[in-house]
Amino acid sequence: MSIPKPLRKDPRTRRRVALFVLFIGLAILSILYGLMVGAISIPAKEVWTSLFSSTDSEFRQIVWNLRLPRVFTGLLIGICLAISGAFLQGVFRNPLADPGIIGVSSGAGLAAVSIMILFPEHMSLVPLAAFLGALLAAAIIYALAWNKGAPTGRMILAGVAVNSLLGAGMTTVMLLNSEKVQSVLPWLAGSLNGKSWPHFDTIAPYACIGILLSFFLIKHANVLILGDEVAKLLGNRVERSRMLVILMSTFMAGVAISVAGLIGFVGLVVPHIVRMIVGNDYKYFLPLSAIGGGALVVAADTSARAWFDPIEFPVGVLLALLGAPFFLYLLKRGLKV
Repeated sequence: MSIPKPLRKDPRTRRRVALFVLFIGLAILSILYGLMVGAISIPAKEVWTSLFSSTDSEFRQIVWNLRLPRVFTGLLIGICLAISGAFLQGVFRNPLADPGIIGVSSGAGLAAVSIMILFPEHMSLVPLAAFLGALLAAAIIYALAWNKGAPTGRMILAGVAVNSLLGAGMTTVMLLNSEKVQSVLPWLAGSLNGKSWPHFDTIAPYACIGILLSFFLIKHANVLILGDEVAKLLGNRVERSRMLVILMSTFMAGVAISVAGLIGFVGLVVPHIVRMIVGNDYKYFLPLSAIGGGALVVAADTSARAWFDPIEFPVGVLLALLGAPFFLYLLKRGLKV
């Protein structure tokens, strides 16, 4: 007697469940790595005791006040960047689209650098300025690409042009105020150095809202990736869907950049790897990318501060040093672009 279809174990379902378990396991290991490793190594047993015991010890102070907020902040930043990159690559149907390439990061960077250099007394406005800069850059790109619609090809070209222009603007501000550049270099490099509970409290509400809202856009992203003509045939309002997905991508990138600075390659490389494993279905592709992005940033930041001790090496620089060769390796192995 044959087994009814609903009772059969679908190999694809088992594989996807296994992937979720694997990625969650990697994220947990990266968090544990971040809590254990540093200038003072803390055994796993002591980490556990510090987290769940009220004993006031040196290890507990290090774990709770120094490492835990930094790890959690890095986790949210990686999630936001990976979601942003995954959405942008889908809506543009281009694996090279990410916040750093199409101009969103440069918009955030120019706004933040302008505040830090020209109005240092208003440093508290840097997160808001970075987010508004990213949003304005996305609006300019969309407006420049608009011609009875905003085709993806025109948006990519507009994004590259705007990225160059905003990058030049950022360089000009720094050159005209060279005596103040030193103070913004860690932000430009992308760093989690000194991140504490106030930084986590700043990013957490916006990141959680963005993560929740992003799952409501999965259907739109799945349709857009099929192409404009197919999406229209399926009854999708292409321009509205594209605008919603781009706004969400900009929001997520702005949230991450506002706290950590210009961290690159997470939104580019992580979605590539996940897509190679699980395919283009955003129902699986998006959450796995988010988990992978969070795990990558936490692991990279921990390595950046542990490998180069006593120097606090910026995580953005380490990700670029490791990410660029790995991306070239993927291209060499036949990654389609």
